[in-house]
Amino acid sequence: MTQPVLSVQDVTVQFGGVRVLDGIDLDVRAGEIRGLIGPNGAGKTTLLNVISGIHAPQTGKIFLDGEPIGGSNPSEIARRGIGRTFQTSKLFRGMTVLENMMTGLHRKTTAGIFGSGLRLRRTINEEREIEAQVRRSLEFVGMSHFADRRGTELSFGQQRVIEIARTLISEPKVVLLDEPAVGLSLNRLAEFDLLLRRIRDDKGVTLILIEHVIRLVMDVSDKVTVLSSGKVIADGEPDQVRNDGQVIEAYLGKELRARYSTP
Repeated sequence: MTQPVLSVQDVTVQFGGVRVLDGIDLDVRAGEIRGLIGPNGAGKTTLLNVISGIHAPQTGKIFLDGEPIGGSNPSEIARRGIGRTFQTSKLFRGMTVLENMMTGLHRKTTAGIFGSGLRLRRTINEEREIEAQVRRSLEFVGMSHFADRRGTELSFGQQRVIEIARTLISEPKVVLLDEPAVGLSLNRLAEFDLLLRRIRDDKGVTLILIEHVIRLVMDVSDKVTVLSSGKVIADGEPDQVRNDGQVIEAYLGKELRARYSTP
């Protein structure tokens, strides 16, 4: 069996006297879409925060391509190949979509402040390459026509797609998506399903997806992990999870069991 691209081993996180994550184990294969579901307060966002370096675990280890990343700071983890989107929009007010996306690449330039101030040829060439990368990413997600619009003029759902495009510019190995479908209409949900598959298939990016739109999770995920009270209560293919009695009791409910149960 191949080594997982991301491995979470016996991770525990406690805030005060509350154990938010309790011995979490999670292995995600390269090129996989992993759904992460569970009731509010189950620990889903905390798990993404630990993986991306926002919180340090009290116990346990995290590996990316077999190398330990647990306890590293967020910028180091991002540099090593983990991208992240959040529940709320992170677009800068007063900036266009193009400018918002270019800010994430300026830290990778070599010209520095001196070169930027003097507008050296190297700086100009780097700026042009950054803009080209941004436009390619916007085109990939179908949002190139919004490049010159101010980010805050877009709908919340459109902003979420823009943030995904911004994350993809750095060519991550793994992207953590925290409720990316919030604000999307039913028609856009079908398009979003296709976008997630294209990110996996065309770019080879592994996705870990927190989402309360259960139909989207079950349709697009290769595997689904269910958290409840900080513990993994189910982990497997969508058909297995949607028919798991413990999952139905803890999260899905009778109505969803009727909707998703197999004949």
